[in-house]
Amino acid sequence: MTLPLPLSSALAGDEVLSIRDLTASLKRVVDGSYGPLWVRGEVLQCRAPSSGHWYFVLRDAAAQVRCTMWRTYAERAGRPPVDGTEVFALGRPDVYESKGELQFMVTRMLPTSMVGDQQRALEQVKAALDRDGLFDQARKRPLPAYPARVAVVTSTDGAALSDIITVARTRWPSVRLFVLASKVQGDGATAELVAALRRVNRLDVQLCIVGRGGGAREDLAAFNDEAVCRALAAVRVPTVSAVGHETDVTLADLVADVRAVRRLVGDLGARLAGGLSRRTRLASERLERTGDRMEAAMEVVIARRRQTADRLGAKLDALSPLRVLERGYAVPLDAAGRVLRRRADFHPGDSFTLRVTDGDVAARAE
Repeated sequence: MTLPLPLSSALAGDEVLSIRDLTASLKRVVDGSYGPLWVRGEVLQCRAPSSGHWYFVLRDAAAQVRCTMWRTYAERAGRPPVDGTEVFALGRPDVYESKGELQFMVTRMLPTSMVGDQQRALEQVKAALDRDGLFDQARKRPLPAYPARVAVVTSTDGAALSDIITVARTRWPSVRLFVLASKVQGDGATAELVAALRRVNRLDVQLCIVGRGGGAREDLAAFNDEAVCRALAAVRVPTVSAVGHETDVTLADLVADVRAVRRLVGDLGARLAGGLSRRTRLASERLERTGDRMEAAMEVVIARRRQTADRLGAKLDALSPLRVLERGYAVPLDAAGRVLRRRADFHPGDSFTLRVTDGDVAARAE
């Protein structure tokens, strides 16, 4: 077993550099070794933000390098080159110190009037698929309105699967998803995608979604492969291509029955939201009408009860002894409060109380 040496022993006599010192040293070496030179390559991932600078990649069949073209030179070059354009580029190698990356600082760019090898291969595949009618609108199938069983061909490690599951559960909770795991980039991705798409035809499903998240053009290369596109076209149920972002157009997008799942999901969401809004509005209107009817019915009931109470009150009031007294009558009461009704109840010299409408009067029989 080999034990690590103490730090003092391991570094004895060795110079220790910081990462900043290392990248700065590399930059000095590169700057001192090369002057302006021409290179030839295929443009990839060209970005032209509002700053006016261009950022892109130049590649050939064996390697690639990141490039920067400052605004002053970019304005002279005209429009940014599209991906796949082969160009001659004049510039100097440089090291981006803070990231330790090699880059090529371009000052001039000339198209070669050719396309790069990869772009040429892509156009050949596209022409073959088009010739066989795989892009024809007439072969596009409508999607089922409410698919109960959906096959999903994608990587189980990517964010695309999580997004599909979340959207599916939110929009249509009863749907069943059958995930057919496949690599979506790199070595072996093409073979795995073809095999997964062929397995879809052995499943009892109504829809197939194939795709992945966003990425660079080379990351999406498997979805431009002829074998993958033909396997997608051979799926017996309607297909949805959910590859990359809206700007990432692959041949698989053109072959699938529907492209741009984000927009489709947005439309479905809008329709669902509209349907829920209409239903909510109808329910609200029904509740309002029901409330109005209940309020009117309660008012009728209350009015009837009030009328009944008024009639009973009038009857009780008419029978009240106080009403009789108000008409000029009086009630004689003995000491115990009993009403004296007959002449025999009065004895000469007996005291009694005479109740009138506004109080009692002391009285005595003579």
